[in-house]
Amino acid sequence: MSVPQTHSDNEQRWGCLKPLGLSTHELVLAEALQMEYDALSRLRQDKDRPALQRGLSGSDPTLNLQSCPQNSSSSLLRNSQESHQFTKEPVYILSNSVKETDMLSKSLPTHNPPPAIPPRIPLRDSDELPSTHLQRRLVPRDVNVFTPEADQPKLSVRTGDLLREYQDLNDTLVKLNSGSSDTQCDRRSNRETSGKPVARSKTLPPQIPPRTLQPGLRKDKDNRRASANPVPYQPRLSGFAYELFQVSDERDEEVAAFCHMLDKLRSAYPCTDFSSNAGFVWSPALTNQDHTCQHSRIVKVTVNKENLREPLTFNCDISSTVDLLIYQTLLYMNDDLDQIDVECYVLKVCGLEEFLQNHQMLGSHEYVQQCQRNDREILLKLMERKDICRQLARMDEDDATSSTMNQSLLLQERPIKQIVTREAMILLLDTFHTEGESFLLAQHSDFGHRVERLVQSVKALCSTLASVETPDITEALSLLPACPCRLQPRVLKDVAVLDQIEYRERVVETLTASILDLVELYCCTFKANFHTAMQGSQRVAPTQEVLHIDSPLSFNVYAAHRIPITWATSYEHFYLSCSLNHGGVELGPSQHTSKQSVSKYLFHLVVWDQRVTFPVQINRLPREAQLTVTLYATPLPPPGSTDDKSRQRSNVEALGWVTMPLFNFRRVLACGRKLLGLWPSTPGDGNARSSTPNFSQPDSVILQVDFPTSSFDVVFTTPRAADYSPKYEFSHLDQDSQRQLQEVLHKSSSFWLTPDNRKLMWEKRYFCYTETSCLPLVLASAPSWEWACLPDIYALLKQWTCMNHLDALGLLHAIFPDQEVRHTAVRWMDSISDPELLDFLPQLVQALKYECYLDSPLVRFLLRRAIRDVRVAHYLFWLLKDALQDSQFTVRYQYLLAALLCCSGRGLREEFDRQCWLVNILAKVAQRVREASPSSRQGILREGLSEVQHFFKVNSSCRLPLNPGLLVKGIHIQACSYFNSNAVPLKLSFLNVDSLGDNIEVIFKSGDDLRQDMLTLQIIRVMNKIWLQEGLNMRMVNFRCFSTGRGRGMVEMIPNAETLRKIQVEHGVTGSFKDRPLADWLQKHNPSEDEYEKAVENFIYSCAGCCVATYILGICDRHNDNIMLRTSGHMFHIDFGKFLGHAQMFGNIKRDRAPFVFTSDMAYVINGGDKPSSRFHDFVDLCCEAYNLIRKHTHLFLNLLGLMLSCGIPELSDLQDLKYVYDALRPQDSEADATMYFTRLIESSLGSVATKLNFFIHSLAQMKFASTEEKPCLSFAPQGHTMKVDGLIKNLFVCGHVKTSNSSKGYSYMIKVQREGQPQSAVVQRSFEEFHELHTKLRLLFPSSKLPRFPSRFVFGRSRGEAVADRRKDELNGYVWHLIHTTPEVAQCDLIYTFFHPLPRDERPEKLVNVTQPKSDMTWAPPVGQICGEVKLSISYKTDKLCIMVMHIRGLPPLQDGADPNPYVKLYLLPDPQKTSKRKTKAARRTRNPTYNEMLVYDGIPRGDLEQRVIHLRVLSEEGFWENPLLGETRIPLSEFDSNHQKVDWYQLNSGSQDVTR
Repeated sequence: MSVPQTHSDNEQRWGCLKPLGLSTHELVLAEALQMEYDALSRLRQDKDRPALQRGLSGSDPTLNLQSCPQNSSSSLLRNSQESHQFTKEPVYILSNSVKETDMLSKSLPTHNPPPAIPPRIPLRDSDELPSTHLQRRLVPRDVNVFTPEADQPKLSVRTGDLLREYQDLNDTLVKLNSGSSDTQCDRRSNRETSGKPVARSKTLPPQIPPRTLQPGLRKDKDNRRASANPVPYQPRLSGFAYELFQVSDERDEEVAAFCHMLDKLRSAYPCTDFSSNAGFVWSPALTNQDHTCQHSRIVKVTVNKENLREPLTFNCDISSTVDLLIYQTLLYMNDDLDQIDVECYVLKVCGLEEFLQNHQMLGSHEYVQQCQRNDREILLKLMERKDICRQLARMDEDDATSSTMNQSLLLQERPIKQIVTREAMILLLDTFHTEGESFLLAQHSDFGHRVERLVQSVKALCSTLASVETPDITEALSLLPACPCRLQPRVLKDVAVLDQIEYRERVVETLTASILDLVELYCCTFKANFHTAMQGSQRVAPTQEVLHIDSPLSFNVYAAHRIPITWATSYEHFYLSCSLNHGGVELGPSQHTSKQSVSKYLFHLVVWDQRVTFPVQINRLPREAQLTVTLYATPLPPPGSTDDKSRQRSNVEALGWVTMPLFNFRRVLACGRKLLGLWPSTPGDGNARSSTPNFSQPDSVILQVDFPTSSFDVVFTTPRAADYSPKYEFSHLDQDSQRQLQEVLHKSSSFWLTPDNRKLMWEKRYFCYTETSCLPLVLASAPSWEWACLPDIYALLKQWTCMNHLDALGLLHAIFPDQEVRHTAVRWMDSISDPELLDFLPQLVQALKYECYLDSPLVRFLLRRAIRDVRVAHYLFWLLKDALQDSQFTVRYQYLLAALLCCSGRGLREEFDRQCWLVNILAKVAQRVREASPSSRQGILREGLSEVQHFFKVNSSCRLPLNPGLLVKGIHIQACSYFNSNAVPLKLSFLNVDSLGDNIEVIFKSGDDLRQDMLTLQIIRVMNKIWLQEGLNMRMVNFRCFSTGRGRGMVEMIPNAETLRKIQVEHGVTGSFKDRPLADWLQKHNPSEDEYEKAVENFIYSCAGCCVATYILGICDRHNDNIMLRTSGHMFHIDFGKFLGHAQMFGNIKRDRAPFVFTSDMAYVINGGDKPSSRFHDFVDLCCEAYNLIRKHTHLFLNLLGLMLSCGIPELSDLQDLKYVYDALRPQDSEADATMYFTRLIESSLGSVATKLNFFIHSLAQMKFASTEEKPCLSFAPQGHTMKVDGLIKNLFVCGHVKTSNSSKGYSYMIKVQREGQPQSAVVQRSFEEFHELHTKLRLLFPSSKLPRFPSRFVFGRSRGEAVADRRKDELNGYVWHLIHTTPEVAQCDLIYTFFHPLPRDERPEKLVNVTQPKSDMTWAPPVGQICGEVKLSISYKTDKLCIMVMHIRGLPPLQDGADPNPYVKLYLLPDPQKTSKRKTKAARRTRNPTYNEMLVYDGIPRGDLEQRVIHLRVLSEEGFWENPLLGETRIPLSEFDSNHQKVDWYQLNSGSQDVTR
């Protein structure tokens, strides 16, 4: 065999050992040991020793290698049969990499018991084995006492032959950790033909550590269940004369207790309870929804049924229940209802796989509300319950299965890190035992060699056990002389003492005891499937309450293990900083260790061996107190740097940290030796720190900490609440205290409480009971959470009025780790309905990070809701799946996801499996399309979607992650495409299972993090619900976006919508600078006057909602491709890649300069022209009202965003990001101040030129993505038309022109269109600009064809005059004649036939305007007393202060020359002989309908004098150097004004002085 081939074989053999937890270095060491084993065995074969029978006797004498070949075929057949009978479990849940060819393999391999352990001392035949030897082997001995006479040396002919049978140590370990013995025998029998080992299927998750189960116990489910008391197994004797006992599946006590809780939780919801196990998806119903905002109380409902020829139509009241509608439907279908039970029927939503709830009101369902808001028909289908597919329901076998984490963890994408198995550990211990025996029997000349081999075996063990070298092992090794693999000062100097057998025995005994201690430490730390002592034999220690322990907290820090070699060469002066904290607040000063350098013993490590003592007594520690240890080091100066420069580099770097709770889930104080894996320090990792050590990364640095041990367990006992807690009224405080307290309460969040604020809140806490929502502020101000302070805090918590479930979110922040506080918060949240819960479910999933322990009230609350509602379980599954990507909390979310799968039935688990499978396929297709060249993308997309078709051949249907009610059965490949953007998202069209529903269109993105979009849309959805509850319907377009993993997700598509860019470019490249594109586009799709007015109304409301929402959330990167408009007038935003003020930058220039996007073309739609109208007043009022309604819920939005600080979104990572929302909401301002503030924002946004310039630049940049297949279309034509449908045009003639009555003030030309086969000619009206658009689009469509010459657009004089119109009529006549007689390719194109197709406006002829009407003699000044418009004022009085807000003015007259005035308002408070009460607003520019929203304040007005005063208001026009003319005035006496209430009203303006009392 050649050297390269030998090297390759070795790589294959030793590479298989990596899954066992052995490092590459130890693999090389094991190979070296194996080579020496082989040499030694060949040497001993020369001696005359009787050959012993070889075989796998061990613990099961019936197993023998010789029987494997003849039974291999039968065993394989039996295994194959068993695999088909094995219960199927989902295998694609959270699987990222799935082979295409393996996706159809849906069954898991059978989990057979592992093979028997090969004998370390094979037994002789019964006649050859001495009885004394047998007795010695059966009698257990002390594990810490080594007796060489008890065992013979292991390296004999038998052992050598056995190792040759396995070929090497690697094969032995692989066989010990692989499948069944029969399968292994078959592999060995076919080794010469099998080549390399068979690789596991990549469709299956990585293999978790195998459990050593007894065959007889495997069939008994009760023996595999999880409980707080693990099931003990019978021990197996190893060759080292000590025992490694197996433990139950759930090796962690906390996990076992958690499984026990799951059993109890599941038992409360049996599968026979239909209310909690419907097996299908209910349509969300908001029980407390306010219906006053609905358009009508009566709705039209259409009900279908299979045996009905035509659907039934009902006019129903929205307050009627669903079962009443079912009764009416059944009454129409049946004559006798005595034998019919209404409860046996349900109404299904057409197009969705969800059902209305019978006992809920019809109008409370979200589906009905959406249909009302969007003017859609309500379509339902009547079904019998027995005909509903309940495949998601739990069955009897699901209830009978006990809760266990292992099977669910096996299905996850990132299972818990693999650890060394019991069999591999036994083999390594036997290797150490063999070297120990050889060391004891060695001669003086062989001491150096035997010491080296003994140290190597110890190093191999320590390397397998996380590369930890305990001080006991170091001390034991110091009794040996120095050797090449371990060089350190503390070694044996006098080698002569090794000649004493007693000394060598003491060395081996010391090493044995220290190694066993390390093994037990490793098992407890890494939750291995074995221990060095039986679980039942562990001592139950007595307990003592923590309040009796007044000693300070202290522990010993020994060393940091597994120091990377790069740290040893890059850093110096390593030290630890230790701190105690509770809810992010430090409980005392930090303690630091001394600075040490990296040492090299068996491995690289930093040794401190130092006692750390905190000046905090143990009885003063809160139960949730945590210890945080951070590793710091000083970087070494770069080579060649001077000493002065190196002194300047004195800054230290944080290299890693770890946090652990001082009290475990059983409330017991930490004691004994602990191994803590350090998390690498990264920027922004302080928001939420995991209390779990980092053992998921194989190279994490491990810190060894020794806590004091005692004969008893220190237990934290939660104190009872105090019996009395005073209650006082807020009004009993003095005015100054009330003002100060109100200022603190207006902060709405504890993030910005100053120390003085906290002191004030805690001192006045008994006066705050009436302010229910301020409890988080009060508790955040508590000076201490130690045991002695808890009774007072719990009494306050107990007597506090039950908070709203939305306010209770504030108690789930990381600053409130106290278990009683969090339990109370969850109890208050229990009143929330399932649909409302879904609005805040992402925040609750993130709040799980702040729980101290695995089991918590919040976990139980979420699992309980998931059991009861499939929709909650669906979204909880995908949120937990996405949270797995957070490496710090992966282990916790793994267990929570496993718990959810345990609580779900088999049908729901299989549904999750199908969804993950589909998402994986789509992710691969999207990645291939994105990486392909633009020219080949469509072909690659079609090819990739064939895999999706194949998926639906295997699976008849699948629900989409966006909504569990979206059930699809296939994909329409011809309707699928992609978008030309950087991420190249896919536009997918799925076939709906419901034949009454349309295809379901979604966008699938791969390469974009959709968590930020998901959060933004969630916040906007919550805002919209607040507006609806307050009776304000902002006509918002809500669509769903869901992240299905990092960098991929689904987005719902909104039909009948276009981006602003596509609308604007219909008017040319400069369309973004024009005012008419949006109005023309809406007019095109809403031709009738009523439709257009309805679309404009929808636009006003939705635009106002978008302005408020985007400003509050600081949504940036706004261009005309991420703002869309529906044909119904609804405007909405998409793609939220930048928010919370993180603007897109062009170098150092902010791309988003305006507060929000509100441009002149939007104002043009609102005003109905280019001048402000009264509808603009309504728009401003809508914005300000919506803004103030959201401001009332400032604490809610700060809580929602604050709970997401730790989710990993880059632009929401610290309090500064949260401060942006706080500043935008301005909770400290009054409503009037906020109204003025937002009005200025509207003015600023409308006057910003940067927004239009941004739109223009983006349109130019997107021209490179324009597809050559896109045909030009006309901006004013709703749809295209063809010659085949309309008929051939024979002749065109421009017969005249009329002046239009719209805001353009131009002329329309009447064109008579004669078609072939139609006796009558049609007349259409087209403007000159529309003719020009036709000519421009024809030039784009036929660049090489010769088109007729178009008349010039530029004329001298007035371009809208009648003479110009006459001349253009003749020119256009010639143009259309040549156009219709040109080549057929041009004359018969769709664009021309679309242009001359009649539009709805052509059926309404324009009224002729007499342009030659003589001017009448008119004077500008109106007569005295004539109404000259109206002014809207808001008048309020408080604390001797009269506040008058000038809001709007409408209907002002023009100036004498007909121009619009520059109006401003001047106020006087009469009587005022000295003219000292003059107040005035700023002047508006050139408008007759100005908006001000300015506050004019008169201070020092006593309430008694108020009735004697009169407001004198004058409106003037600012005309520079000329006298400002009076436009109107009014006098408002305050005698009838109620000073206790604010008054908002319109007041008439008159040309003369008249009193107005309106």
